[in-house]
Amino acid sequence: MPRDDITWTPPPVEAGQPRQVRRILGLFRPYRGRLAVVGLLVGAASLVSVATPFLLREILDTAIPQGRTGLLSLLALGMILSAVLGGVFGVLQTLISTTVGQRVMHDLRTDVYGRLQRMSLAFFTRTRTGEVQSRIANDIGGMQATVTSTATSLVSNLTSVIATIVAMIALDWRLTVVSLLLLPVFVWISRRVGNERKRITTQRQKQMAAMAATVTESLSVSGILLGRTMGRSDSLTRAFADESEGLVDLEVRSNMAGRWRMAVIGIVMSAMPAVIYWTAGLALQFGGAAVSLGTLVAFVSLQQGLFRPAVSLLSTGVQIQASLALFQRIFEYLDLPIDITEPENPVRLDRIKGEVRFEGVEFRYDAASAPILDGIDITVPAGSSLAVVGSTGAGKSTLSHLVPRLYDVTGGRVTLDGVDVRDLDFDTLARAIGVVSQDTYLFHATVADNLRFAKPDATDEELHSAARAAQIHEHIASLPDGYDTVVGERGHRFSGGEKQRLAIARTILRDPPVLILDEATSALDTRTERAVQEAIDALSANRTTLTIAHRLSTVRGADQIVVLDAGRTAERGTHEELLARQGRYAALVRRDAQLAPTR
Repeated sequence: MPRDDITWTPPPVEAGQPRQVRRILGLFRPYRGRLAVVGLLVGAASLVSVATPFLLREILDTAIPQGRTGLLSLLALGMILSAVLGGVFGVLQTLISTTVGQRVMHDLRTDVYGRLQRMSLAFFTRTRTGEVQSRIANDIGGMQATVTSTATSLVSNLTSVIATIVAMIALDWRLTVVSLLLLPVFVWISRRVGNERKRITTQRQKQMAAMAATVTESLSVSGILLGRTMGRSDSLTRAFADESEGLVDLEVRSNMAGRWRMAVIGIVMSAMPAVIYWTAGLALQFGGAAVSLGTLVAFVSLQQGLFRPAVSLLSTGVQIQASLALFQRIFEYLDLPIDITEPENPVRLDRIKGEVRFEGVEFRYDAASAPILDGIDITVPAGSSLAVVGSTGAGKSTLSHLVPRLYDVTGGRVTLDGVDVRDLDFDTLARAIGVVSQDTYLFHATVADNLRFAKPDATDEELHSAARAAQIHEHIASLPDGYDTVVGERGHRFSGGEKQRLAIARTILRDPPVLILDEATSALDTRTERAVQEAIDALSANRTTLTIAHRLSTVRGADQIVVLDAGRTAERGTHEELLARQGRYAALVRRDAQLAPTR
């Protein structure tokens, strides 16, 4: 049953944050081997970095005062070697961590795209295309820094902080206590800043999604045509400017959130060496243990080495807090319930005859709404044709959507060769049913690529044969690039009739035993309709055909005609039988006759 999925609201980030963090960590599980190597490199780099101050202490306290040139050279060489090793380890860990991060990004993009491919048609009819695109592009793109470098930075800085504190204690525990007195306050400040940025990030991503949706809708070929012909180009520009202005404000707020507080932390940390010198001097003046010059310089060096990763660690915490909002938006899509799924043991039909039955079919969008279809019982024998007619909103297109499972029935069942379509595997349904609708969709690719979307391994001869059957081959061949002609965005380089015939050729290439024609000629003029109808007649031969029609001229030859009214079967029979009854169908025919001269 279709649902208004986009209105589903997950629990707040704060309520499920531990679970969310575990889920984020789970994204890296397939790469734990490489991450272990990164951990080893981080540990080695941290040990190398804390070794330098100890070498410096020996130089200042022993080698230089005692004039030991050999020891001085050895210690200096050790400091140079530490720098080289630290650089090499840093490059290697960046390479591995970036690779892992990009793989995680790839996995997320693929998972979200795959999830959306499995959503029912109802989801896409209620969701703006730009919103979907923004989730994949902006939200996942916004997480790039987090998944590629933040995790490694977190581990690296944490390791450096721990190693440095241990080294500082080894040098002088009293100075270490003085250095760390304000650290809890700094952690508290960073958490406050992180929560603030997380809230702003959520608002910013929603604004970016809204702006992306506006761009997608208004700058498409159809959007430009509508805007220009309605004289709305200036108002659309102003509306976009307003949305962009809102994004400017959010971006500034995001970048400035907590900036002063973090600046204070940086100032205090930069001033700490002066505090250490002052503390050491006071300790000596009041009879405390003397601190050697080498120890003091080494300690300040370690302290500065501590402050850099500590500040980075606090900033990383802020960034992670903000990134949780992005992860939450992605997890919302990954957690969307999938309404239409394959059964655990699906039925596969190798030979499909094409008999379609609607048995007591009911359909409604949700439990609270009125039924769109109610009590539909129709049998379409294999190889026969059924036409479904009725006024707008009678449920005609919805009925056709139930056969390929674009929607699922909420009562009764639809069968193909006696098997409930819900029990069939998706491959069988895809092979069995072809759809040609009024809204023909063509990719921004060549004519050949668009046709081969139905059959990727089709030969050129098969393409030409399908195009001839659809009465479009001569037109394609007359183009400068022939079948290599790029059709343009949504096929706007072709007329409506030409696009319909390309769609018919694409369906002919797939050769489905069941064909659904959903008002395939309703938007065409009479002359073009005749040409397309001839192509449809060729396509319909020897197939089970379900035609949804607004113009009754296209259904006169159907084996069976069903008239729907408010989701129920009002009449059924052949064209002649229904005319003789002088009921609803006859009234529709008279209406068509009155409108015909105006077309």
